[in-house]
Amino acid sequence: MNSSRYFALIPAAGIGTRLGADVPKQYMPLAGQPMLAHVLTTFAAASVISHVFVVVSPDDGYISELMAAAPHLQGRVSLLFDGGASRQESVLNGLQAIRSLVGDDDWMLVHDAARPGLTGGLIEHLIETLQDDPVGGLLALPVVDTLKRGDQQARVAETVPRNALWAAQTPQMFRYKLLLRALAQAETVTDEAGAVELLGLQPRLVEGSPRNFKVTLPHDVTLAEMFLKEEF
Repeated sequence: MNSSRYFALIPAAGIGTRLGADVPKQYMPLAGQPMLAHVLTTFAAASVISHVFVVVSPDDGYISELMAAAPHLQGRVSLLFDGGASRQESVLNGLQAIRSLVGDDDWMLVHDAARPGLTGGLIEHLIETLQDDPVGGLLALPVVDTLKRGDQQARVAETVPRNALWAAQTPQMFRYKLLLRALAQAETVTDEAGAVELLGLQPRLVEGSPRNFKVTLPHDVTLAEMFLKEEF
């Protein structure tokens, strides 16, 4: 029997400059709540998740208000004021901060604070697919658009074959010890799977959902709200 536990780790120390909001992106209002609140609520409601950790910057001035307004998160979510200058640094700091609370073989589900469209069903699908996997993996979507590589004048330099190409999403799910080693050894990576790949391993791709997209630009906000309001 698989006795490993499942923990969520949410890096939320960024400022989201591309969105142009007055507050850090993860705290901007979305369908009546801060964006981060949607993510935390989804993980907190998932019975398979033992606990949720959110990594914020040491001088975060918003998370206390969010938690005070969300009593359903009490006891399910812990705050780690260990955020760094990059996602990689925040996740690594968070993993080190919870070292005494998790086992080497426990699974960590690292999820973007700016992907509020995650559902409990997607979490269960990821865990069911990867729970016995020797490496771990991530939610992702097969690329369906034709891809063009541009030159410095924004003209097409070539068409890139899309066969076997996937767009990475989160959660990205790896065992604690493996993920800690991968991130500690990697110089610069943009996601956890990239760090694991540098160890010579091949994370598994698990098909996700278009609703689990990352809110990055202003027009993404409207689309995210449409998905979230479908639940009410």
